[in-house]
Amino acid sequence: MLCALGMASGGLRLDAADSALARFVGAPGCSSSSCHGGAGEKRSQWVRWNLGDVHRRANTTLSVARSIQIAAAARIGDPASSPRCTVCHAPFADVPAALRLNPLDRTDGVSCETCHAPAEPYLRPHWRPDFTRADRTASGLRDLENLYVRANVCVACHENVDRGLIAAGHPELIFELDGQALSEPKHWQEPGGFSGAQAWLVGQAVAWREVAWYAGREDQKTDRAIDRAAGLGWIVVKAAAAAGVRGADADAVARSVAGLTWRAEQTDAVLRALAGSAADFRDGTPKSIQARRAERVVLALDRLLSASPPEMEKRVETELKELFRLAQSPPDFVPAEFAASMEKFAARL
Repeated sequence: MLCALGMASGGLRLDAADSALARFVGAPGCSSSSCHGGAGEKRSQWVRWNLGDVHRRANTTLSVARSIQIAAAARIGDPASSPRCTVCHAPFADVPAALRLNPLDRTDGVSCETCHAPAEPYLRPHWRPDFTRADRTASGLRDLENLYVRANVCVACHENVDRGLIAAGHPELIFELDGQALSEPKHWQEPGGFSGAQAWLVGQAVAWREVAWYAGREDQKTDRAIDRAAGLGWIVVKAAAAAGVRGADADAVARSVAGLTWRAEQTDAVLRALAGSAADFRDGTPKSIQARRAERVVLALDRLLSASPPEMEKRVETELKELFRLAQSPPDFVPAEFAASMEKFAARL
């Protein structure tokens, strides 16, 4: 999972699907009015990103008071100049000169090529009307319709945070592919057959792989990381089995789930399997791990209900709010209380 630039925990990712040493062209290469900076549904992607996407403002986060306080506590100086911060908040700042076809503006934040790959090899051909999805991918454009690929691109900056930064006050992150994508002003269209439930499960499997990798590193290993990995492993194995995918290898599960032709019956099966997991909060597992199970399962129930018939979501609205309340503070988590609320949720469902 490591890449030529950055690492699995953040930054610009170059992998085997990208042309060797492909260069970055910068946002201006994508934003002309005849390309993605114009009007119309298929020409305004850059405009929508530029005006409303929080990734556009990622760089400015480094200049706010909280970021400066975190950097001071971590003793890394100016956050706007530290690779430990810019790797996710201003990735263009860390691109080597040899990989810059044009000058790059770090104030673009998390820009087009951060997600879609360095544009030099695909910039000219990818707009051709005769180009298929496979042609575009072969030319170097990342295939973000593939949920496994998409999750790998996003998880790099949305799950693991260096333990030194956490200790200095950086908020802990929880990657949730489906829900977090919904908060974005979409500059893309989902393919036919897209399911938010499937996207959620692929994202959680990829998150499990990354958190487990981090928890196994001597320079990052903490009780918190180990508990998070255990909580993720629990929910992924249980949810994947309900969807028809068995196994305990996170990456293999992510690939398998991404390759499924997802059906509404699978969403219902996963929802009911997780809703019926009250006994897993009474099984003697340490409270710290139970708390991590709970924070993941409440998010899962929310996303699965969003992919279910509206009347089902409405039926358990009150019970779900109570589960969120009980799971919001890991140090104060009471497994038995949460288990009882899960039983009420399942009965109402």
